[in-house]
Amino acid sequence: MKHTEIDYWIANMLESQHDVSDLNITVGKPLQVEASGVLKEVPIKPAVGVLSPFQTEVFALNVVGRNKRLLKDLVTRGSCDLSYSLGDKARFRVNVFSQKSNTSTVLRTLPTTIPTVESLNLPPIFMKMPRELNGFVLVTGATGSGKSTTLAALLNQVNAERQVHVVTLEDPIEFEHPQMKSTFNQRELGLDFDNFASGLRASLRQAPKVILVGEMRDRETMEIGLTAAETGHLVMSTLHTVDAGQTINRCLGMFDQEEQAQIKNRLVDTIRWVVGQRLLPKVGGGRVAALEVMGMNLRVADAILNGEQEGKTYYDIIADGHAIGWQTFDQHILDLFEEGIVTEDISLGYCSRRSTVSRGLDQIKATKGESTTSITGLAMDEVEEDPYANFR
Repeated sequence: MKHTEIDYWIANMLESQHDVSDLNITVGKPLQVEASGVLKEVPIKPAVGVLSPFQTEVFALNVVGRNKRLLKDLVTRGSCDLSYSLGDKARFRVNVFSQKSNTSTVLRTLPTTIPTVESLNLPPIFMKMPRELNGFVLVTGATGSGKSTTLAALLNQVNAERQVHVVTLEDPIEFEHPQMKSTFNQRELGLDFDNFASGLRASLRQAPKVILVGEMRDRETMEIGLTAAETGHLVMSTLHTVDAGQTINRCLGMFDQEEQAQIKNRLVDTIRWVVGQRLLPKVGGGRVAALEVMGMNLRVADAILNGEQEGKTYYDIIADGHAIGWQTFDQHILDLFEEGIVTEDISLGYCSRRSTVSRGLDQIKATKGESTTSITGLAMDEVEEDPYANFR
């Protein structure tokens, strides 16, 4: 199997569906793509059929090429990450991994154009984030929820508005930013630096004003990130957490108990914005991002320093900040339902507080004149007339 044949497979898989997000190469299955969250088989000519261990291994080796570091990672760690380009047609973020002594490959499609705040339909408050002079902007969510895309849009806004030096540390580089107002230096893990902590430490000597860190994976990276945010740098990064509250707790959990008081104060001084993302299936196909947005104020600072209390949870604080552009997942999901973008079942399936969303759904349906219950056919029993009433 030659490299040209691999590219032929990839091109056919990419063109097989309208909304392809991932290409899946797995032993015992045919060529598959994920479109709108569903895996679908891809028939090509000549027919490939069910993939053999040999085919999947040759596919992986062609994608990895002769990169010794990647091959070493695959052998010693069981997986490796890289970027791959199909000429000028498409770019991919790739993970090659072993399973049951076989090799599998998943390619995540990357847009060739840089997303913008407007093209992603992000709320207007997102325009404030790239204008911060220092501190942390954290974008959180599960793998594949669009965190990198949102960060790319924020960096694009920096590039359009500010004459600053931007250093990115990525695994791998997903969006290649053009040189506009800002000066971009994009570095890739494994090629340009060995780990995020060392790359971030080195970036402090490279005179950036904005630093993108692909992921806050460990205590050392978080420690250096806090130092960078405290010394006049705007640090943007991601965490695999489900909401703002868990994000704060994850940051604190990276440090020992005796350090908690100091770290809480440092987080209060450095966190500017925490954004959470969840991708929801849309009515008619495709997916839409539900967003949680939390900034920093005295109530958030109190919750970080003293912990959440009844009526003073991060959820409550964010919900109360709706007038200034903050929003919980549930508030955004209700907006999406009201606009007809998502269904009632999806709204309830992806929300944070089911009871809160259920009440909100009923209010929206009542406003539209729709039924708020599926129970029908109930009526009051008629009271039979007492034939002896007049004789008493």
